[in-house]
Amino acid sequence: MYNSVPLPRDSVIDVVCDAINGMGPPDPHRRGFMTRERAAATLDAFKQAGKRPIAPIDLAEAPLRKNVTMAAGLAYYDLRAPALNIFPTVTPIRNSVRRIQTQFPGDAYYFKTVNSTTGSGPAAIGWVPEGRRAASMSYSTSSTTLNFATLGEEDSVTEEALIAADGFEDEAALIQLRTMLRLFAKQEMALLGGNRSLPIGVPTAPTVTATGSLGTLGTATYSVIVVGLTAEGYANSSLAGGVSQALNITGNDGQTFVLNMGSGNKSLNATQSLTSGQNLTATTPVLPGASAYAWYVGAAGAETLQAITGANSATFSAPLTAGAQSASAITANCSTNTALAYDGLLTWGLKSGSGAYVNTLASGAGLTVGNDGAIAEVDNMFKTMWLSNFLSPTVLYASTSGVRAMANIAVTSSTAPLLGDASVDVSVTPQGVIAWLFNPYNADGGCKVKVAAHPYMPPGTVLGWAERLPIWYTTNALPSPAIVSARMDTYMEVWPRVQRTIYFGVYSQEVLAVHTPFAIGIINNITGA
Repeated sequence: MYNSVPLPRDSVIDVVCDAINGMGPPDPHRRGFMTRERAAATLDAFKQAGKRPIAPIDLAEAPLRKNVTMAAGLAYYDLRAPALNIFPTVTPIRNSVRRIQTQFPGDAYYFKTVNSTTGSGPAAIGWVPEGRRAASMSYSTSSTTLNFATLGEEDSVTEEALIAADGFEDEAALIQLRTMLRLFAKQEMALLGGNRSLPIGVPTAPTVTATGSLGTLGTATYSVIVVGLTAEGYANSSLAGGVSQALNITGNDGQTFVLNMGSGNKSLNATQSLTSGQNLTATTPVLPGASAYAWYVGAAGAETLQAITGANSATFSAPLTAGAQSASAITANCSTNTALAYDGLLTWGLKSGSGAYVNTLASGAGLTVGNDGAIAEVDNMFKTMWLSNFLSPTVLYASTSGVRAMANIAVTSSTAPLLGDASVDVSVTPQGVIAWLFNPYNADGGCKVKVAAHPYMPPGTVLGWAERLPIWYTTNALPSPAIVSARMDTYMEVWPRVQRTIYFGVYSQEVLAVHTPFAIGIINNITGA
């Protein structure tokens, strides 16, 4: 032990140098090499420090110069891993429509249909005399070609973010998950309201009238312009953000493309003078293909966006909102994406000659109660779809206001006593909202039809959809009322790295093929729903 017998100064310096430099050959160029001079200076500094002992502190008299509180942040950080994904992905149609990966997809999805058969002689009488032969029946057939469309979403992560997340979450995997869920939401909107083939026209100039006597709009001459919106246009528009026309997109490859956002062109204006207390009511003829209407009101030439409705009329009774989008921003028809999209269920149903059930209500009309307590318009849909094609919707999709409007009809003081009657069978929740309606028009004695709020359904529209066909249709090769035919279903791309950022893309090449458009029922232009 070195402390048993005092060592000479030179020996202590040797010990310090050996401890720092090691016992190998000395290398004066090595970083941190200890020279004898530096060792001697260090030894002298230790000796001087030993001659100045620390004075004792009287803890009873010495003031407390520093304390530690929670504000200092000297605490364990209890971070739950991984991050919580609390964004919703509501995709009821995507979840219910069968998706088929086509083995040899080619450039499009083709199918042929036998739409009807016509028997020889009378349609409902088939008697044949003894020993005779019946005449030949005939067919009505059609061919359909549907081009595939590509949907996609991308995200990226830098090297630093990827490495920093190690131990917290697998950032690369979770980015792919979140990107896929975002694509699912876009697929749901496409399946509901995608629009490739149904451009909406220019609305007729609205008819504007002065009504009522309790309004606060103010005395002036008001000008009104209206713009039609598709389901996509409604989803992409708001009073705060305005009506979107076309959007230029710059992809991660640096290339640009244009998406039409689902709005038509604006109408001509119409004017009306009001006196104090009067309301302003505007109506335009129903615009084929439109799911909603945007209303611009103000002085002539200075009209701004004041309302978006699910029906073809609007009433204004309060002072106009300042700073809203000007009607001058609407310059073109941007209602379809002809080269990029496919048609969703609403578009399939609303197209002329589709065979779907469509009931467009008159201006200002809402849902009404029938003589038996049923919702008259829904009951008529059920009956017509049965008489025309012997099937029933399995679900009714509506907006939240549409679900409430149906409940207000089904559950009122006049209809409540009828709820125990099987002919008006409904399921009512404690909140007074209906969960399903009973359809009595069925060969099996009736069926329950679910009532559901769809996150992207425009107000004023109810979509009836037969998710599956009755047994008398499925005896042949018909797979289902509709399928998503996928040239390549939901797949991941990890793009080649040309920088220290990893890009992920989730894509799907698909098309919605509605084999039986008559499985669609639409009630639209509903005021108050």
